[in-house]
Amino acid sequence: MLLKIVKDWVSSSNKLERLWLLAKIEFKLRYYENKLGLLWALLKPIMDIGIYYVVFKTVLKSDVPAFASFLFIGLIIWNFFVESTTGTTQILNTKKYLYEYSNMNKLEIYVSTLFSNSIGFFFNFVMFLLFYNFLEKESGGVSAHILWAIPLFLNLFILSLGVSLILSNLYVVAKDISQIWQVFTSFLFFLSPIFYSLKVFKEALPSFDYGNPIAGIIINARRVLMQQTYPDYELLIWDFVYAIFLLFLGLIALNKLGSKAAEKL
Repeated sequence: MLLKIVKDWVSSSNKLERLWLLAKIEFKLRYYENKLGLLWALLKPIMDIGIYYVVFKTVLKSDVPAFASFLFIGLIIWNFFVESTTGTTQILNTKKYLYEYSNMNKLEIYVSTLFSNSIGFFFNFVMFLLFYNFLEKESGGVSAHILWAIPLFLNLFILSLGVSLILSNLYVVAKDISQIWQVFTSFLFFLSPIFYSLKVFKEALPSFDYGNPIAGIIINARRVLMQQTYPDYELLIWDFVYAIFLLFLGLIALNKLGSKAAEKL
Protein backbone atom coordinates (compact mmCIF):
# COMPACT_ATOMS: atom_id res chain seq x y z
CA MET A 1 0.00 0.00 0.00
CA LEU A 2 2.85 2.38 0.79
CA LEU A 3 4.39 1.89 -2.63
CA LYS A 4 0.95 2.30 -4.20
CA ILE A 5 0.59 5.81 -2.70
CA VAL A 6 3.88 6.94 -4.22
CA LYS A 7 3.27 5.09 -7.51
CA ASP A 8 -0.21 6.57 -7.93
CA TRP A 9 1.14 10.07 -7.37
CA VAL A 10 4.09 9.67 -9.73
CA SER A 11 1.96 8.13 -12.49
CA SER A 12 -0.89 10.66 -12.31
CA SER A 13 -1.21 12.94 -15.34
CA ASN A 14 -0.73 16.73 -15.27
CA LYS A 15 0.37 16.49 -11.63
CA LEU A 16 2.88 19.36 -11.79
CA GLU A 17 0.38 21.68 -13.47
CA ARG A 18 -2.27 20.76 -10.91
CA LEU A 19 0.10 21.18 -7.98
CA TRP A 20 1.28 24.57 -9.20
CA LEU A 21 -2.30 25.77 -9.76
CA LEU A 22 -3.35 24.71 -6.27
CA ALA A 23 -0.24 26.30 -4.75
CA LYS A 24 -0.90 29.65 -6.46
CA ILE A 25 -4.56 29.67 -5.43
CA GLU A 26 -3.73 28.89 -1.80
CA PHE A 27 -0.96 31.50 -1.68
CA LYS A 28 -3.30 34.22 -2.98
CA LEU A 29 -6.21 33.21 -0.73
CA ARG A 30 -3.98 33.39 2.34
CA TYR A 31 -3.71 37.18 1.95
CA TYR A 32 -6.93 37.84 0.00
CA GLU A 33 -8.86 39.72 2.70
CA ASN A 34 -5.89 41.76 3.95
CA LYS A 35 -5.62 45.38 2.89
CA LEU A 36 -1.96 45.00 1.96
CA GLY A 37 -2.58 41.67 0.22
CA LEU A 38 0.51 39.80 -0.90
CA LEU A 39 2.79 42.43 0.64
CA TRP A 40 2.28 40.65 3.97
CA ALA A 41 4.32 37.75 2.61
CA LEU A 42 7.28 40.16 2.57
CA LEU A 43 6.41 42.41 5.50
CA LYS A 44 5.93 39.74 8.15
CA PRO A 45 9.53 38.43 8.20
CA ILE A 46 10.84 42.02 8.10
CA MET A 47 8.70 42.91 11.13
CA ASP A 48 9.91 39.78 12.94
CA ILE A 49 13.52 40.68 12.19
CA GLY A 50 12.96 44.22 13.47
CA ILE A 51 11.54 42.95 16.79
CA TYR A 52 14.26 40.37 17.41
CA TYR A 53 16.98 42.76 16.28
CA VAL A 54 15.95 45.30 18.92
CA VAL A 55 15.75 42.61 21.63
CA PHE A 56 18.96 40.74 20.93
CA LYS A 57 21.19 43.37 19.33
CA THR A 58 20.14 46.56 21.07
CA VAL A 59 18.97 45.30 24.48
CA LEU A 60 21.04 42.13 24.97
CA LYS A 61 24.03 43.48 23.01
CA SER A 62 24.65 40.47 20.76
CA ASP A 63 28.11 40.56 19.18
CA VAL A 64 27.19 38.48 16.10
CA PRO A 65 28.52 40.16 12.90
CA ALA A 66 25.94 41.18 10.30
CA PHE A 67 23.25 40.38 12.85
CA ALA A 68 20.30 41.55 10.73
CA SER A 69 21.25 39.16 7.90
CA PHE A 70 22.10 36.48 10.47
CA LEU A 71 18.55 36.76 11.81
CA PHE A 72 17.00 37.08 8.35
CA ILE A 73 18.14 33.74 6.95
CA GLY A 74 17.49 31.91 10.22
CA LEU A 75 13.94 33.24 10.51
CA ILE A 76 12.83 32.54 6.93
CA ILE A 77 14.02 28.92 7.24
CA TRP A 78 12.28 28.54 10.61
CA ASN A 79 9.07 30.22 9.40
CA PHE A 80 8.86 27.91 6.39
CA PHE A 81 9.20 24.86 8.62
CA VAL A 82 6.62 26.05 11.16
CA GLU A 83 4.10 27.26 8.57
CA SER A 84 4.42 24.02 6.61
CA THR A 85 3.97 21.77 9.64
CA THR A 86 1.51 23.74 11.78
CA GLY A 87 -0.56 24.74 8.76
CA THR A 88 -1.04 21.15 7.60
CA THR A 89 -1.99 19.55 10.93
CA GLN A 90 -5.70 19.60 10.03
CA ILE A 91 -5.27 19.35 6.27
CA LEU A 92 -7.06 16.00 5.93
CA ASN A 93 -10.10 17.66 7.48
CA THR A 94 -10.04 21.12 5.89
CA LYS A 95 -9.29 19.79 2.40
CA LYS A 96 -11.07 16.45 2.43
CA TYR A 97 -13.29 17.65 -0.43
CA LEU A 98 -10.22 17.45 -2.67
CA TYR A 99 -9.64 13.74 -2.13
CA GLU A 100 -13.28 12.76 -1.62
CA TYR A 101 -14.77 14.42 -4.70
CA SER A 102 -11.83 14.44 -7.10
CA ASN A 103 -9.16 12.03 -8.26
CA MET A 104 -6.44 13.84 -6.29
CA ASN A 105 -3.98 11.72 -4.38
CA LYS A 106 -3.70 12.79 -0.70
CA LEU A 107 0.04 13.27 -1.13
CA GLU A 108 -0.63 15.94 -3.78
CA ILE A 109 -2.57 18.01 -1.25
CA TYR A 110 0.43 18.12 1.08
CA VAL A 111 2.91 18.89 -1.70
CA SER A 112 0.76 21.69 -3.13
CA THR A 113 0.51 23.31 0.32
CA LEU A 114 4.28 23.21 0.73
CA PHE A 115 4.66 24.60 -2.79
CA SER A 116 2.45 27.48 -1.71
CA ASN A 117 4.73 28.14 1.27
CA SER A 118 7.71 27.86 -1.07
CA ILE A 119 6.45 30.86 -3.06
CA GLY A 120 6.64 33.02 0.06
CA PHE A 121 10.00 31.52 0.95
CA PHE A 122 11.36 32.37 -2.50
CA PHE A 123 10.34 36.04 -2.21
CA ASN A 124 11.91 36.29 1.24
CA PHE A 125 15.06 34.51 0.09
CA VAL A 126 15.49 36.98 -2.78
CA MET A 127 15.03 39.84 -0.30
CA PHE A 128 17.72 38.32 1.90
CA LEU A 129 20.16 38.06 -1.02
CA LEU A 130 19.52 41.67 -2.02
CA PHE A 131 19.86 42.92 1.54
CA TYR A 132 22.97 40.94 2.43
CA ASN A 133 24.88 41.42 -0.80
CA PHE A 134 24.04 45.07 -1.48
CA LEU A 135 23.20 46.69 1.88
CA GLU A 136 25.10 44.70 4.49
CA LYS A 137 28.49 46.32 5.09
CA GLU A 138 30.13 43.05 6.10
CA SER A 139 29.03 41.17 3.00
CA GLY A 140 31.66 39.49 0.86
CA GLY A 141 29.48 39.65 -2.26
CA VAL A 142 27.87 36.91 -4.31
CA SER A 143 29.78 33.65 -4.75
CA ALA A 144 29.19 30.28 -6.36
CA HIS A 145 28.51 28.80 -2.92
CA ILE A 146 25.00 30.20 -3.21
CA LEU A 147 24.16 27.14 -5.33
CA TRP A 148 24.32 25.05 -2.17
CA ALA A 149 21.06 26.76 -1.21
CA ILE A 150 19.25 24.38 -3.62
CA PRO A 151 20.07 21.09 -1.81
CA LEU A 152 19.58 22.82 1.53
CA PHE A 153 16.09 23.94 0.55
CA LEU A 154 15.35 20.45 -0.77
CA ASN A 155 16.40 19.12 2.63
CA LEU A 156 14.08 21.63 4.34
CA PHE A 157 11.20 20.74 2.00
CA ILE A 158 11.52 16.96 2.56
CA LEU A 159 11.83 17.45 6.33
CA SER A 160 8.74 19.68 6.44
CA LEU A 161 6.76 17.27 4.26
CA GLY A 162 7.66 14.30 6.46
CA VAL A 163 6.71 16.07 9.69
CA SER A 164 3.49 17.37 8.07
CA LEU A 165 2.45 13.86 7.09
CA ILE A 166 3.13 12.53 10.59
CA LEU A 167 1.33 15.33 12.42
CA SER A 168 -1.76 15.48 10.20
CA ASN A 169 -2.29 11.72 10.31
CA LEU A 170 -1.82 11.61 14.08
CA TYR A 171 -4.47 14.33 14.25
CA VAL A 172 -6.94 11.82 12.81
CA VAL A 173 -6.74 9.77 16.02
CA ALA A 174 -5.48 12.37 18.53
CA LYS A 175 -6.59 15.97 17.98
CA ASP A 176 -4.45 17.16 20.89
CA ILE A 177 -1.42 16.83 18.61
CA SER A 178 -1.98 20.36 17.22
CA GLN A 179 -1.64 21.94 20.70
CA ILE A 180 1.29 19.70 21.57
CA TRP A 181 3.10 20.68 18.38
CA GLN A 182 2.58 24.39 19.02
CA VAL A 183 4.17 24.05 22.46
CA PHE A 184 7.00 21.92 21.07
CA THR A 185 7.84 24.37 18.27
CA SER A 186 7.90 27.25 20.77
CA PHE A 187 10.40 25.24 22.80
CA LEU A 188 12.43 24.24 19.73
CA PHE A 189 12.52 27.86 18.54
CA PHE A 190 14.81 28.82 21.40
CA LEU A 191 16.85 25.62 21.03
CA SER A 192 17.74 26.49 17.43
CA PRO A 193 20.63 28.80 16.49
CA ILE A 194 18.37 31.56 15.19
CA PHE A 195 19.67 34.27 17.53
CA TYR A 196 22.87 32.74 18.84
CA SER A 197 26.27 32.44 17.23
CA LEU A 198 27.42 28.92 16.40
CA LYS A 199 30.08 29.11 19.13
CA VAL A 200 27.55 30.03 21.83
CA PHE A 201 25.10 27.43 20.55
CA LYS A 202 27.70 24.61 20.61
CA GLU A 203 28.96 25.59 24.06
CA ALA A 204 25.45 25.59 25.52
CA LEU A 205 24.15 22.54 23.61
CA PRO A 206 27.07 20.32 22.53
CA SER A 207 26.27 18.13 19.51
CA PHE A 208 22.66 19.37 19.50
CA ASP A 209 23.15 20.57 15.92
CA TYR A 210 23.14 16.85 15.05
CA GLY A 211 20.02 16.22 17.12
CA ASN A 212 18.04 19.11 15.67
CA PRO A 213 17.75 18.95 11.85
CA ILE A 214 16.48 22.54 11.62
CA ALA A 215 19.60 23.70 13.46
CA GLY A 216 21.78 21.92 10.91
CA ILE A 217 19.99 23.50 7.95
CA ILE A 218 20.28 27.00 9.45
CA ILE A 219 23.97 26.50 10.26
CA ASN A 220 24.78 25.29 6.74
CA ALA A 221 22.68 28.04 5.13
CA ARG A 222 24.76 30.66 6.92
CA ARG A 223 27.97 28.89 5.92
CA VAL A 224 27.20 28.92 2.20
CA LEU A 225 25.34 32.26 1.99
CA MET A 226 27.17 34.46 4.49
CA GLN A 227 30.55 32.86 5.11
CA GLN A 228 30.92 31.84 1.45
CA THR A 229 32.27 28.44 2.29
CA TYR A 230 31.17 24.84 1.81
CA PRO A 231 28.52 23.33 4.06
CA ASP A 232 29.42 20.98 6.87
CA TYR A 233 29.06 17.77 4.83
CA GLU A 234 28.63 15.49 7.83
CA LEU A 235 25.87 17.73 9.18
CA LEU A 236 24.27 17.89 5.73
CA ILE A 237 24.19 14.11 5.43
CA TRP A 238 22.71 13.75 8.91
CA ASP A 239 19.99 16.28 8.06
CA PHE A 240 19.05 14.43 4.86
CA VAL A 241 18.93 11.14 6.78
CA TYR A 242 16.56 12.75 9.30
CA ALA A 243 14.39 14.19 6.54
CA ILE A 244 14.13 10.98 4.51
CA PHE A 245 13.48 8.89 7.62
CA LEU A 246 10.67 11.22 8.75
CA LEU A 247 9.21 11.26 5.24
CA PHE A 248 9.21 7.45 5.27
CA LEU A 249 7.39 7.45 8.63
CA GLY A 250 4.97 10.04 7.28
CA LEU A 251 4.11 7.92 4.24
CA ILE A 252 3.51 4.93 6.52
CA ALA A 253 1.19 7.09 8.66
CA LEU A 254 -0.64 8.25 5.54
CA ASN A 255 -1.07 4.64 4.47
CA LYS A 256 -2.27 3.43 7.89
CA LEU A 257 -4.32 6.39 9.10
CA GLY A 258 -4.99 8.56 6.04
CA SER A 259 -7.54 6.11 4.64
CA LYS A 260 -9.61 6.55 7.81
CA ALA A 261 -9.50 10.35 7.76
CA ALA A 262 -12.83 10.92 5.99
CA GLU A 263 -14.81 8.78 8.41
CA LYS A 264 -13.05 9.92 11.63
CA LEU A 265 -12.79 13.68 11.07
